[in-house]
Amino acid sequence: MTTRQDGLRERKKQATREALREAALRLALERGPDNVRVDDIAEAAGVSPRTYNNYFSSREQAIVAAVTAERESRVAAAVAARPEGVRLADAVIDAIVEQYTDPGEHGRDALLLITTRPALRDAFVDTAGAITHPLADAIADRLGDTDRPGDTGQLGGTDRYTARVLAASVAAAVQVALEQWVRPAAPSPATGLVVLAGSLPDLLRAALAPLTPALDAAEERPRRR
Repeated sequence: MTTRQDGLRERKKQATREALREAALRLALERGPDNVRVDDIAEAAGVSPRTYNNYFSSREQAIVAAVTAERESRVAAAVAARPEGVRLADAVIDAIVEQYTDPGEHGRDALLLITTRPALRDAFVDTAGAITHPLADAIADRLGDTDRPGDTGQLGGTDRYTARVLAASVAAAVQVALEQWVRPAAPSPATGLVVLAGSLPDLLRAALAPLTPALDAAEERPRRR
């Protein structure tokens, strides 16, 4: 059972994580990411470098986290919020496109920073895997499996197994789309700026389209029981 002390501890950890990622992005925008050290981020957030290392393994991870913060839970919440009459494939694809194309509070400057630095691009693409577990829960709920895995990590039935496979496949498809999107093209002759490869919504929908039959089949199976 969660105690009041446990809840306070979690809120404090969340506040520390937010302070670190906000400090990381602010300093990167002000100085350029190459001129920001982990020690600088920790100092700006009011914590020690050792505390920083408990939350992030690199400055790139912290900078990217400011843009992608809680995206995994927002994707899952968006899937869960779709009306019951909306088919699972549409609910998942629309939620992914909606959450991955929302510039958020940090807007285009932050995305430009990330997509024009190779190390930040790699860290950004790697975040796609974080959606797997929350999305698996949301998919399982829509399939009618409300059983949750226990502390042992055991799966709660066929629907839950299917949900995890589907969610992992969605995460992999998102990663493919992001890799394509951030792949540097030739700089524009007029501006010298790197042009991103295509429309992110279109790339996401194209990458997720092959998963539609599997999502449809998973949704149909409970109805045939």
